[in-house]
Amino acid sequence: MTPVEKYDVKDLSLAASGRQRIEWAAREMPVVKTIRERFEKEKPLKGIRISGCLHITTETANLGLALQAGGAEIMLCASNPLSTQDDVAAALVEFGIPTNAIKGEDDVTYYQHITTALDHKPHLTVDDGADLVTMLHTQRNELIKNVIGGTEETTTGVIRLRSMVNEGQLKYPIIAVNDAQTKHLFDNRYGTGQSTVDGITRATNVLWAGKNVVVCGYGWCGRGLAMRAKGLGSHVIIIEVEPVRALEAAMDGFQVMPLMDAAKIADIIVTMTGDKHVIDKAHLKVMKSGVILANSGHFNVEINIPALEEMSDSKREIRPFVDEYRTKDGRYVYLLGEGRLINLAAAEGHPASVMDMSFANQALCLEYMVKNKGRLELDVHSVPEEIDKEVARLKLDSMGITIDTLTPEQAKYLVSWQEGT
Repeated sequence: MTPVEKYDVKDLSLAASGRQRIEWAAREMPVVKTIRERFEKEKPLKGIRISGCLHITTETANLGLALQAGGAEIMLCASNPLSTQDDVAAALVEFGIPTNAIKGEDDVTYYQHITTALDHKPHLTVDDGADLVTMLHTQRNELIKNVIGGTEETTTGVIRLRSMVNEGQLKYPIIAVNDAQTKHLFDNRYGTGQSTVDGITRATNVLWAGKNVVVCGYGWCGRGLAMRAKGLGSHVIIIEVEPVRALEAAMDGFQVMPLMDAAKIADIIVTMTGDKHVIDKAHLKVMKSGVILANSGHFNVEINIPALEEMSDSKREIRPFVDEYRTKDGRYVYLLGEGRLINLAAAEGHPASVMDMSFANQALCLEYMVKNKGRLELDVHSVPEEIDKEVARLKLDSMGITIDTLTPEQAKYLVSWQEGT
């Protein structure tokens, strides 16, 4: 059986292209490079099996190579059927990292690949959306006895995992990498903001200037997109259910209104909430002809696609990643990337420079879990502050930036309760 057949990579001849693109991404990932160099010397993950369910991109490849350099045995699968870069998957197989992923794979294949990744009998799990952890707990729980811990990359995944904790279902500790300041303040805001604009632009070639752009959700991802769309000349409208975030959006200079009102005037609507049916049938009914719908949340449930199909009498792919629906009342609605993550489906995901910090957190948190085996409570944990600050320090160093430090007198003053001491 060839590696192609075994790991379902379409064409091993793609590997050369994948290697070059992985190398290009590495130029923008100096923190991961620094960690990889230390890992090569110290081998902190020697003998550790890691199963990762992540977007199979050049940035993920550099994380995988760093973990491999640390002595880990890694197997990967895709966390999204449309995000896989086939040349990267082929290159990873050549690098000795079995990778179960094909761009455009159907749901059956997607879950088969997750099952295969669990056949690796991991000591550590690395997840992007908690699909791997969920399957491990529901269908392969006999393997949990081997697991030291895991990490989670996304807001959606952390929400799912905390729900498991609340229901008493989580069986091993997990670190919420998404909650690190050097992750969500940069990856979610700058990475998702830029890559979402990139994905929509590549799919449609639309001009953003002058468009009414509706952003559903004003978390860090929504803020990032709103900032970028505004910079391109769009009229940005924010949809929120949380009053504090809605107030922030208003004071940041954006229009805030209910989606039912915004849907009537929207040119582009992007969901970024992690919730279900944010755009529902009632909203679809009032949209003007020509509206573009996209999702940069996690799963393809934020837009009620079955409702759109039910109210349409025709559907065709008019461009790659653009499905045109003609509604029964004669309007045209354009759905991008099948409602999946448009920044990965039609583009390349976050720029490598921002993923450098996210994946540095992943690598250091996995090392931390091995060092603290058996000592972490069964819970979803925050990234240790020392890791978060170390990632920031390494990133600043790579950018040639130095900062001041407090004098002993200043440090003492900040923790003193007596004025003037």
